[in-house]
Amino acid sequence: MGRNLSSSLPLLLLLATIFHRHLTAVALPLSTNSRWIVNEGEGGKRVKLSCVNWVSHLDAVVAEGLSKQPVDVISNKILEMGFNCVRLTYPLFLFTNDSLGSVTVRQSLKKLGLIESIAGFQANNPSILDLPLIKAFQEVVASLDRNNVMMILDNQISKPGWCCSDFDGNGFFGDRYFDPEVWLKGLTKVATMFNNSTNVVGMSLRNELRGPRQNVSIWYRYMQKGAEAVHAANPNVLVILSGLSYDKDLSFIQTQAVNLTFSNKLVFEAHWYGFSDSEDWETGNPNQVCGRVVDNIMRKSGFLLDKGYPLFISEWGVDQRGTNENDNRYLNCFIAWAADHDLDWAIWTLAGSYYFREGVVGMEEFYGVLNWDWCEPRNSSFLEKISSIQSPFQGPGLSNTRPHKLIFHPATGLCVQRQSFFKPLTLGPCTGAEGWDYTPKKTLTIKGTYYCLQTDGVGKKAKLGLICTDNNSSKWEPISASKLHLSSKTNNGTVVCLDIDSENNIVTNSCRCLTNDSRCDPASQWFKIINSTMRVGPQPYSRVDAILQSLGANLLG
Repeated sequence: MGRNLSSSLPLLLLLATIFHRHLTAVALPLSTNSRWIVNEGEGGKRVKLSCVNWVSHLDAVVAEGLSKQPVDVISNKILEMGFNCVRLTYPLFLFTNDSLGSVTVRQSLKKLGLIESIAGFQANNPSILDLPLIKAFQEVVASLDRNNVMMILDNQISKPGWCCSDFDGNGFFGDRYFDPEVWLKGLTKVATMFNNSTNVVGMSLRNELRGPRQNVSIWYRYMQKGAEAVHAANPNVLVILSGLSYDKDLSFIQTQAVNLTFSNKLVFEAHWYGFSDSEDWETGNPNQVCGRVVDNIMRKSGFLLDKGYPLFISEWGVDQRGTNENDNRYLNCFIAWAADHDLDWAIWTLAGSYYFREGVVGMEEFYGVLNWDWCEPRNSSFLEKISSIQSPFQGPGLSNTRPHKLIFHPATGLCVQRQSFFKPLTLGPCTGAEGWDYTPKKTLTIKGTYYCLQTDGVGKKAKLGLICTDNNSSKWEPISASKLHLSSKTNNGTVVCLDIDSENNIVTNSCRCLTNDSRCDPASQWFKIINSTMRVGPQPYSRVDAILQSLGANLLG
């Protein structure tokens, strides 16, 4: 939909890489300031975690992809794709079972019959092949450290393998492979081992607590102990707590806060996938599904932002082939929500393929941002789409620019821009996009000007006007169950919604998909008015603009 922006992708990713390299160079260690993650220099400047999950907890117990590419090549590629951090997963037993930790990478791969993977290691990472598994994990951390990539170390599971199910013995405290005392010792060992690794900025205590044993009171008992153990061993890292029911439920924090001896280091995490709601996205009306699911997420975890805690969406993702309608619709809703709340996040996953997963050798991962051989991005258009949410829109210390609004289009990841009063409004990168005011009278006015957004009729380009008050065509209101349609009325009273044409120009059309129709895709008409303090586009400078500004002042004066 819209024009192909692939030619601009290398520049966008280069700018993102430069931004993130600079950010991580000055940001560490991290702490929290209300709902924001900030650095401890520069007066506590916002640092947005835009991470990718790098799997290291499966049967081979070594970071995936090292048979395909040198470790430093992978670390650099992470930055090149615009990410500034990695959520590096590990199985607890790697650090608590000396017999497992001392097995070499070669021995681990050979036991699984992975002869081709051994040859791949020999070609790409020969210095890692004969290291004990625990040393191989340290080498991956060292590579990310060298390349200035921030890390969150995530205890994904206890016994190595694919995660997760209710009855895999890894789900909750007291399960077969989840002895809480062993877990506490393991957390302490990990926190201590990486105390001097500058870019290890956080530790996620346990992934996706679940199963028939899960219990709120036991959650408080052990998660608080785990948080204290990590902080005692390494007070520099953020301590990240997951919820219940596969990390989809933190609602119990509403009534009972976590009680810790330390402050300014606590972060909560949650997960949200399209498949979490079965096939609702494909079989239901996207507006209704988006509205319902977002309301549920806000009740279960999003409320923490209002309570003054950072919320890290540590797993989300889609089938990047673009053929899964369920995922495609979910993605537009997720990006709108993530942009609106300016969340920290980690996408699943970096892996284009696995050594060995669930009995399959060399399984391809279609949720992976890299392709099967780990050489190139699987879908450059997807990376372009999420590039807007890789950088912060707001937060402490980001800019001296006054708070304003951006008109964000989640289906493209772009924002509404203008070139001059007489040229069409269009979509472009949110960095440098127009800053808007959204007034109590529901007008969208370009900040610092008298120009307001107006409809000129069905199928026509949206325009800028100067007569903004008491004019229905200048009033814009979020409608539909998703609250993602921006609706106005023409001078003859026809209801229209903001839309884009084939060239990504901003137009107004009849509002679509507002009913129960599940076959309708509203993506082109989804817009979100979001808060920002990032730099806005240039103000009017032409003589015509100056005359129009003067005219606007006189009309309003």
